[in-house]
Amino acid sequence: MAGLTAAAVAAVAFLAYQASASVPADLAEQPRTPGAVVPSASASAGVKKPVRDPLALPAASGTGERVVYTLKDRRVWLVGEKNKVLRTFAVAPSSVSPAPGAYAVTSRSGAVRGSDGVQIEHVVRFATVEGVTVGFSAAVDGSMPAPDPSKQTGGIRMKRADGDAMWTFAAIGAKVIVVP
Repeated sequence: MAGLTAAAVAAVAFLAYQASASVPADLAEQPRTPGAVVPSASASAGVKKPVRDPLALPAASGTGERVVYTLKDRRVWLVGEKNKVLRTFAVAPSSVSPAPGAYAVTSRSGAVRGSDGVQIEHVVRFATVEGVTVGFSAAVDGSMPAPDPSKQTGGIRMKRADGDAMWTFAAIGAKVIVVP
């Protein structure tokens, strides 16, 4: 019996030697160079966080037809039925921002002078923060300047074409969801 066990161990050892001697060169361990990254065998080493699409509708932005405004990304989405994004665009925030939450369009103006003195159109107002009315608008001259932090303004500026789309989409009472 011991002879059979010894013969089996010898056969396995011989086959292991043959297998290791015939490993293709591209599978053999490469010499390490200083500063080279060595792959890790741990499960977490190759796991990467998924990259967030900056144009994707924020997950916690409500349901139904609505305007979604994200403070961090300075972006607006016009969302139609069945959560379908109809349009998304970048905006220039105001110096006064509404707190995250749900709002409704309270008033609209076709053309007025903004609190910063700029002639604006397609004003869609939805919030008031410490006496400052906050709303979306487009400057008639097409500008989207950064807000003057020394002035309390509530105009969230967008390009004129985006202002046209907002004006058409957001009637009085339309939902506006502000997310961080």
